[in-house]
Amino acid sequence: MKTHSLSRIAGALVVALGLSTSFVSTDALANTTSAIKGQIAGPQGNPAAGTKITITHVPSGTTKTATVNSSGLFTAKGLRVGGPYKIVVDSDKFEDTELNDIFLTLGETFPLNVALQTQTDIETIVVTGRAISKFSGGTGPASHFNAEDLARAPSINRDLKDIVRIDPRISIDESREGAISCGGGNPRFNSLTVDGVRMNDSFGLNDNGYPTTRIPFSYDSIDQVSVELAPFDVKYGGFTSCNINAVTKSGTNEVHGGVFIDYTNDSMKGDSIEGEHQENGSYDEKRYGFNVGLPLIEDTLFLFASYEKLDGAQLFEYSPMGGDDPQVTQADIDRINQISINKYGYTAGGTPASLPVDDEKILIKLDWNINEDHRASFIYNYNDGFKLDQSDEWGMTLDNHFYESGAELSSFVASVNSDWTDNFSTEVRVARTELENRQNSLDAASGFGEVQIRHNGTTIFLGPDDSRQSNEMNWDNTNFKLSGSYYFGEHIITGGYEYESLTAFNLFMQHTVGEYRFGSIDEYEAGLADRVYYNNSAGTNVPSDASQEFTYGTHTFYIQDEYTLTDIDMTLTFGLRYDRYTSDDNPRYNAQFEERYGIRNDKNMDGIDLIQPRVGFNWAVEDNLEIRGGFGLYSGGNPNVWLSNSYSNDGLVNISERARNHDSIPTVGEGRDTTYDLFGTPSSDSRGPGFGVPQVMVDAIQDLDELSGNGSVNATDPNFEIPSEWKYSLGATYTTDNDYVIAVDLLHNRKQDSATILDYNLEYGPKTFDGRSTYQSVTHPEGVRNVFSEFVLTNTDSDGKSTILSLAVSKSFDFGLDASFGYSYTSSEDANPMTSAVAGSNYSNLATTDAINPPMATSNYEIPHRFTLNLSYGVELIGGLETRFSLFGQASEGQSYSYTYDSSDGAFGDSNWNGSRQLVYIPTEGDSNVVYDDGFDKEAFDAFIAAEGLARGQITGRNAQNADWHVSFDFKINQEIPGIMEGQRGNAFFIIKNVGNMLNDDWGVMNQGQFVGNRMLEMSIQDDGKYLYEEFNDGNQDQTFYKDASLWEMRVGISYDF
Repeated sequence: MKTHSLSRIAGALVVALGLSTSFVSTDALANTTSAIKGQIAGPQGNPAAGTKITITHVPSGTTKTATVNSSGLFTAKGLRVGGPYKIVVDSDKFEDTELNDIFLTLGETFPLNVALQTQTDIETIVVTGRAISKFSGGTGPASHFNAEDLARAPSINRDLKDIVRIDPRISIDESREGAISCGGGNPRFNSLTVDGVRMNDSFGLNDNGYPTTRIPFSYDSIDQVSVELAPFDVKYGGFTSCNINAVTKSGTNEVHGGVFIDYTNDSMKGDSIEGEHQENGSYDEKRYGFNVGLPLIEDTLFLFASYEKLDGAQLFEYSPMGGDDPQVTQADIDRINQISINKYGYTAGGTPASLPVDDEKILIKLDWNINEDHRASFIYNYNDGFKLDQSDEWGMTLDNHFYESGAELSSFVASVNSDWTDNFSTEVRVARTELENRQNSLDAASGFGEVQIRHNGTTIFLGPDDSRQSNEMNWDNTNFKLSGSYYFGEHIITGGYEYESLTAFNLFMQHTVGEYRFGSIDEYEAGLADRVYYNNSAGTNVPSDASQEFTYGTHTFYIQDEYTLTDIDMTLTFGLRYDRYTSDDNPRYNAQFEERYGIRNDKNMDGIDLIQPRVGFNWAVEDNLEIRGGFGLYSGGNPNVWLSNSYSNDGLVNISERARNHDSIPTVGEGRDTTYDLFGTPSSDSRGPGFGVPQVMVDAIQDLDELSGNGSVNATDPNFEIPSEWKYSLGATYTTDNDYVIAVDLLHNRKQDSATILDYNLEYGPKTFDGRSTYQSVTHPEGVRNVFSEFVLTNTDSDGKSTILSLAVSKSFDFGLDASFGYSYTSSEDANPMTSAVAGSNYSNLATTDAINPPMATSNYEIPHRFTLNLSYGVELIGGLETRFSLFGQASEGQSYSYTYDSSDGAFGDSNWNGSRQLVYIPTEGDSNVVYDDGFDKEAFDAFIAAEGLARGQITGRNAQNADWHVSFDFKINQEIPGIMEGQRGNAFFIIKNVGNMLNDDWGVMNQGQFVGNRMLEMSIQDDGKYLYEEFNDGNQDQTFYKDASLWEMRVGISYDF
């Protein structure tokens, strides 16, 4: 028998023995396993039909057999990821061959082409080789990372995001909870699966993409993770941006595991950015945990368990207080606190640097080798954790405005993989996930409402956040999957059925305690509010009456043929995927809404369907060259919270009141300067304004009959289609003679039926001189007074697109250095970035000149250029003990941003929640259509135009500016220390995030523009149609740094592996 070992060096010698290890191809059966596919030939190249292939996972003793068919092919699926594997090729006619040290990658098929020799007494030969590139394989662009990659990475967060960011196409937005954007796509359109269970945010509340506050499973439990941007395989669904797939570790025949603890505190974090001191407060933070794998029955039943706990701290940002000329000073905060106490009897709060948080994770996994043909697994996962959110951190928030954002999640998945014959295998899976979400204001017990105070071009927030005054949500998700593969000659026919059911309970009503907006600190002191908002349930004023629960299901059918062209070493994959949505739950029907607009508001998902064709290929042109590509349609990842808005806001129960509806509330001023005298009108609470809204607003809702209100409605367009995306890809991987691996991919995406929000209560008015529209509210019958914005989820008239070109180069050097370099160019555009979970925010939070039909523009998620560098070097500085140095670097062009008017949308009749989204018109020199108010700093305005290179006589573009480049490096040193017993080891390590900032506080700084737009000037429109520029906010053009991403941070820790 010939023995071959495929493990750690290069693949060049493999060719000499007739073995081909061309680049792996994607075959993500169930997204939790790996596969081996091979062509076995005799000495003359003839198919070695009947040859028996025995595949053994050495650590667990799991064995699987396959038989070579008449075409000389065999396939073994449903294999554990990792290894090592031993493969025995047993032939009755030719010499047997044994292959050792084969390692499999999640979601990939390892290709094994063996040319058997005649039976001789040739000496046993050992050949070495290894998987070649993290960025190659499959039919579309992808990246793959194993347990070794995870252990070596300078992962200060112990999060998958610290790994997947190595791929230059994947960017992590630290300013939005670490949101993962793939190729310029919306983070909410990603899919995350762990051991086959969907672990993305099924409801859609979180920016981070997880259903929980942090990663919902222990970092040490992860075995492998893959990121696929365009897998042309019909088994993939539930995303349009990218699919992130992880599989956890399993027990083996040996007891193995580890424990760890790491630590940081305020002295181990930077406190200076560009010469400006940053207050971090006093805190310490530690994480600790363990994992263990062991056999319960040798070769048969295995256990793996992990536990991780965080006792941490949340640091806060107060950007308006930063810089040489801060928008908000401590004196301003002190004054607001004193006014709150003296005038309102309320303590507004302060600006703490940090507060404590925690998180806990548990995972238990059982693997059962029932027999050689059937394998089962069961996984239970639990996570409970929370963070503290400033809610409106783009402005100036006091801590009584903060809220706890947390969740408790539990899930299980059970699966059985079966080989019924050599030609037919199946998988059955059942999974369930339950989540209880927490959105609790830290100051809810006070009973005070939200207060907003405009000041120096920003907004100061105090009091419980309006969106957390009545907010309760939980959901459960059930999955069933049945799939099978039949091997027929050169074909693998795969078919399957999947069912997913989501049940969501949601209570979301804003302003149930009230919201008050003031134009200045002086007006706050005088109790003169520009706006007062109050919502509650018709006839009861009990918020819980507006809660709703709905369920919908998704039925998926798919069929696919994977055809191997043996003569040219190509795999061609083509198939169809069909998704159909069903639901028996409808929003409450509101006849008045249909009378107003001619459409019903009780649309659900029932009957919506989509056929998704996919075609892909992988061609091993030579042993060192792979070409791949394909095209296909994808759908999914759309947040269910967008649909839930129509259940929670039917206009029958959830009724909105505004002060402007009530003439009995005393006013001061006229027109746009009208304010409402809170101290001059009876309050609904004996403690006065802030604790209670004007009594007349409460009475107006109380006087309604239950379920008979006529308020503003959120609805789903009856013709709404599920957003989808066409993907077209072509790529190649080439290995040079000296083992440099070069991967290039081009991916083009064309969106179809993109989602957007329209306000049906708004219609076009006359155009202004610069070509933009003005707006007016739809005229309603007399007596209809509670109808304001009516938001409808619908599809855009035009769809966006994106193009991503990427390059990756990697090499493993003989002296112990592993290196990879990546670059990506991204161009991405959309009409509405849909950044929020709330309909009104999705409608309002985009800079535009057309509120009804926003034009196509650069996407919020575009990172035009991104470079990555990943280095890992191991050396024995102490005899027999490795010292490893790891470095990750990234350089990214800054995110795009816009220049908008400040609090001036009302001048155009553009009624929206943001109020500052209309893009700025840049006048020509001596422009006759623009008038400057007394006191307007025109000199500073002209200097701003010149410095930014803005074109005169034009409206600035949405996302036409880009923030400065962000360059950062993370560094880790790990020193092995002797273990107590043979085969055990300890590790002492430290990780420094953003090491450049440690060396120089001008380095590593992440700058960004303001959310929606930098608010540059206040304006109004005169009766003659000319723009009156009233005040220029000099300094608002400056980018602001994001503190947490800009400061260096260090963690130290120890671990012990056994």
